[in-house]
This record gives sequence, C-alpha cells and structure tokens, in this order.
Amino acid sequence: MVDFSKVRAIDFHTHAEEPCGCHADDGYDDLQSAMAKYFGAPWSHPPTIPQTAAHFREQNIAAVIFPVDAERETGYRRYRNEEVAELAAEHADILIPFASIDPHKGKMGAREARRLVAEYGVQGFKFHPTMQGFFPNDRLAWPLYEAIAETGKPALFHTGQTGVGSGMRGGNGMRLKYSNPMYIDDVAVDFPDMPIILAHPSFPWQEEALAVATHKPNVYIDLSGWSPKYFPEILIRYANTLLKDKMLFGSDWPMISPGKWLDAFDKAPFRDEVRPLILKENAMRLLGVAA
Repeated sequence: MVDFSKVRAIDFHTHAEEPCGCHADDGYDDLQSAMAKYFGAPWSHPPTIPQTAAHFREQNIAAVIFPVDAERETGYRRYRNEEVAELAAEHADILIPFASIDPHKGKMGAREARRLVAEYGVQGFKFHPTMQGFFPNDRLAWPLYEAIAETGKPALFHTGQTGVGSGMRGGNGMRLKYSNPMYIDDVAVDFPDMPIILAHPSFPWQEEALAVATHKPNVYIDLSGWSPKYFPEILIRYANTLLKDKMLFGSDWPMISPGKWLDAFDKAPFRDEVRPLILKENAMRLLGVAA
C-alpha cells in the first residue's frame, strides 16, 4: 500500500504501456510516436510499468495507472487489465491500479468490472470516448456504469483534445466530438453516487467542464495533459475558488513527466492554500484513504 503520509503528491493520470515493440504490427507504436513528437517527450519507446514505478518512486509521487481498452474501435491490442493490476501490485508502494473496459461490452464488461475490483483490487476505471468511439451518455454504457457504481469506485473520462492522434492523417480516425464533457452531465445525473473525474483541461469545452463540475457534487477535474503554463485563466480562477476541493493533479505520463508538470505548477498563479488540495488531499478523499 502507498504510504500517503509520505508521498509529496498523487498523480491521478498516468498511462500503462506495454513493453515497446510488443505489438508493432497494429499501429499503436505509430500513434505513440506521433504523440511523443506532439508533446516533446524525451523517450524513443514508451516506458514499461516497472520503469514507470521506478520513475515515480524516485520522484516520491504516487500514481494512478491504467491502460485504455480501445481494441474494438482502433484495432490496438488490449493491454489486459489483470496484467496491469498484477504489475501494479508488485509496485504497490507507489502505483494505484485503475482498469479500462470498452463500454460496448455491455453485461460482459460489467461482469469484468465487478471481478477486477473483487479479485484484483482495482481502484477505479478509465474511459476514453475518443479512442473507444462512444458518447459517454449512450445507454449502451449503462450496464458498465451500474457495475462501477455498485463498487463505489470512481470513473475517469478523457475530455477535450489533448494531442491523441494530432497531426496524423485524418486525426488517426479519432473523432473529437465524443469527448465533450457535457455528455458526462447525463452520467452524473443518473449515477449521482459514482465519483466522476473529467480528465484534462477540456479544450475547446473548458466552460462546459467547469459548469458540470460546479453543478454536480460527484464530478471532479484532473489537470493532466497540459502544462499548467497553458491553463486558461478561467480554469485557474475556478480551481482557486469554487472548485478548489474538486481539482486533482495529473501529468498524463509518459507524454508529460510529473516533474515537468510540477515545475510549471509552481510558477502558475494558484493560491498557496489550494496547492496541497490539488496535489494530494483531494485525491486522498476521492480514493477513500485517510489523511
């Protein structure tokens, strides 16, 4: 278990990547290379889970880590949730496992979600509407949401445009429309007791995200995928005031390193009393761990 009293922060948004070259024929390496170029990431191949754990341990930062199950829509082979959870368990001092299930799997996906929590200690679930090709308020996802709500674990949704497929021919076939955070408002209404996190500054729908998070008590925002030096003024204003208890630190590793994000955060105009809330305290409350 992570000793939350000792880590300096909780990164709520890191990606699990398979060993480089494992599935070179399905196009995923091309997507990763394009994203690394977009973000200016320094690596030639994405880090593995053990490499990720080593980096975050060195930084003394706990990390929520997850794969993205988008095999049906993209053709990229699925990184098995069980394998991610098992590897995270080997580094349980620093990694917090989330899972990802394509909502098109319906009742089969719901069964998997319950099993992952019960048998593998999964602490939450990641959705990527753009990569998974679905609107978050499509009723096809309701069986999976119902299962997640039963477990009491949070659901984290990618929102906005954060570089996935950017610059690739046809945007790599990825449609931005799915990631408008306003669609998640319907989910928050029908599942009011399921914690929901809107991932990233939701460009170009920042005000929609702020509206949903302000209006719905169970909706949070993680600040991953952008350097804080590029945050819009309205996002910082809400983080400093109305939403100070609902903002979470996230880097979007391995595209953005936690150290790089934190350096920019130090220079951004966040209030001193708000910084510890964003860096750790809000995440601890959301994960249900004692301060």
